[in-house]
Amino acid sequence: MANHKSALKRIKQTETKRLLNKYKHKTTRNSVRDLKATTNKKEALDLLPKVTAMLDKLAKKNIIHKNKAGNIKSKLTKHVNTLQ
Repeated sequence: MANHKSALKRIKQTETKRLLNKYKHKTTRNSVRDLKATTNKKEALDLLPKVTAMLDKLAKKNIIHKNKAGNIKSKLTKHVNTLQ
């Protein structure tokens, strides 16, 4: 157990940030999944900028690697472009 007040505070802060990062990551994964499942081009074109922004925010906060975000965005854009 922590011996200092500052260490106790750091434990609380770390747990709060961990839960928030987990929530943001899971929300983004669900959005990516929904976009991949979409077959309507108009709907996909509406979703793509929102999902792209979510991925960029995760990469900016180092929740996911920036190259992973880029790869996912590339695959999603490719998927949307192939829709009729």
